[in-house]
Amino acid sequence: MPFDGIVTRAVTEELKRELLPGKIAKIHQPTESELVFTVRSRGKKHTLLFSIHPTYARFHLTDDVYQNPKEPPMFCMVLRKHLSGAIIEEIEQYGMERIVTFSVRTRNEIGDISYKSLVMELMGKHSNIMLVDNDKRQIVDSFKHISIAQNRHRTILPGHEYKLPPMQDKLNPLQMDSGLLTQKLDFNAGRLDKQIVGTLVGFSPFIAKELTIQAGLGDVGKYEAKFKELQGKLINHEYDPAIYRNGKEDFHVLPISSLHGEREDFSRVNSMLDAFFSGKAERDRVKQQAKDLYRFIKNEKDKNHRKLKKHKQTLKKAEGADRYQKLGELLTAHLHLVKNGDSSVNVVDYYDPEKKEMTIELNPNKTPSENAQAYYKSYQKLKNSKQAVEKEIQKANQELEYLDQLLQQIDVASTEDIDEIREELREEGYLKRQRTRSKNKNKPKKPVPEKYQATDGTPILVGKNNKQNEYVTTKVAHRDDIWLHTKDIPGSHVIIRSDDPSEETLLEAAEIAAYFSKSQASSSVPVDYTRVRHVKKPNGAKPGFVTYDNQKTLYVTPQEKTIQSLKEDN
Repeated sequence: MPFDGIVTRAVTEELKRELLPGKIAKIHQPTESELVFTVRSRGKKHTLLFSIHPTYARFHLTDDVYQNPKEPPMFCMVLRKHLSGAIIEEIEQYGMERIVTFSVRTRNEIGDISYKSLVMELMGKHSNIMLVDNDKRQIVDSFKHISIAQNRHRTILPGHEYKLPPMQDKLNPLQMDSGLLTQKLDFNAGRLDKQIVGTLVGFSPFIAKELTIQAGLGDVGKYEAKFKELQGKLINHEYDPAIYRNGKEDFHVLPISSLHGEREDFSRVNSMLDAFFSGKAERDRVKQQAKDLYRFIKNEKDKNHRKLKKHKQTLKKAEGADRYQKLGELLTAHLHLVKNGDSSVNVVDYYDPEKKEMTIELNPNKTPSENAQAYYKSYQKLKNSKQAVEKEIQKANQELEYLDQLLQQIDVASTEDIDEIREELREEGYLKRQRTRSKNKNKPKKPVPEKYQATDGTPILVGKNNKQNEYVTTKVAHRDDIWLHTKDIPGSHVIIRSDDPSEETLLEAAEIAAYFSKSQASSSVPVDYTRVRHVKKPNGAKPGFVTYDNQKTLYVTPQEKTIQSLKEDN
């Protein structure tokens, strides 16, 4: 999934057509690596995303809705001060590098016209965004501050001169003859794709490999022809944006013949990038936010597995309790044969069909009666421990089931869902409660379940964590609405807001239930459904745990594309 110089050129050209001239209406910084601008242009409102994520660094228009923090970060406030209301006059790519400049016209504190640039450098984990004063060529501020101790080539700090990163000695594919490329390549050295990456600026290993596949091996003429064809597409902005799915996902703005499987075409480069990255970036954000929860829950699971192991060992030992009872009863029946100080006694085993003799070990320091009582005490102790251990085993298994459910919920959670899971763990006593001076600290927030709409328009609600599960099942749903859940598999509560849904709606809701479960990647997932009135929560049960009856079962295979098509904006 290369966001290379070619993709950068395609996005830049499309943004020029759609945003220029554009007015920056709003600026937000939803995460530590993302900026979101609301830009008004030609009577339309556009959402422009900038991301310096180490894996998903990019910029494009988006339809996603981002949750903004209550207090904007410092860099966001600086951008609001200098760019709110500014007019974007030009968007330029530096050569074929992954460096893009948004040139804006704004006004300073005294009302004079001022020109500034928002410079984005897409360089993987070194990606950055700088606000630059054009008159002084000074950095006003930047997403990341880089001191001379971190980078001896240039300093990125407020007040310092902005300098371009050191350029590599490569050729610009837009400004060269096709024959020059073949002159630079050594066809006898092999790894032509690697040579192309080292020769042409903006070419990723991904697109260089595609060029070598299309041209074949060792044919200079074919290389010149294929490069000239590719060069023409870049110069004339002839793009063919598509996402390719074959096990893993890839994308590009040029046609890729080496990728097989399902291909999804897009009319706009921005739409393709938004479709490809939005879910991945969101999952990564959730993973980062939930890292401590994952670790905590995994540790709790390990504790319970250790408890189970010890309890099973105790249970195995307790299974010998009946033997001690037998020894106590036989010794009581043969007390007349035992003398003080005896260390053992031979008795007839009345429980044996053949009435064989057996030897009972004794404590010579105890009387015959005390020895018999000792066996009875051992029996009673083991019997009691067996009952207690069986309860503890049941408790540990329920705990493991609950923790597995939480892990599954984290896997499908959004950033907002993570806060509810964290709060649930505090309420259940797993995590310490946060101290707050807020007047509304005891006011519970209403859960917001995810909303879907069946093909026939029937509303479908999904609880993605236990708080949402209980809310949709016990507070929102009517008695005769249909409730769905994966059979014996951790997953979400799904509600169809109808007492008589069509078969198509049932199957779509079942597919949603399977998708939001531990069996998301499986086929023929069993999903139970029944009316809400048949769903009950036992007293004292863990959050989200219910029992139900009168159910029927459907078998479905969840498809992400289908699920997304049914999603309704909350």
